[in-house]
Amino acid sequence: MTVVFHDEDIYTRLKIEAIKKRTTASNIVTNAVREWLENHEDAELIPAIDAARNEWKEKSGCPWSEAERELEESIKIHEADSEDKRMQD
Repeated sequence: MTVVFHDEDIYTRLKIEAIKKRTTASNIVTNAVREWLENHEDAELIPAIDAARNEWKEKSGCPWSEAERELEESIKIHEADSEDKRMQD
């Protein structure tokens, strides 16, 4: 792929940064695009996160510490049941 910089100053600064970091301009551009895409994907999640928060508020959700405790208890019960089944076999 070829990238055309219409701003010569940006291209010059990119080349200088590449030399400083002992890498290629291509690597810097690739990493910058990858980071931009990841941030863009994260931004797309914001409406879903907001909807989940609103649902939690509307339905009086429980704090994470309580949910975590319930999950740990559930895991212990499941592990104990699994152990009992193994001993019966």
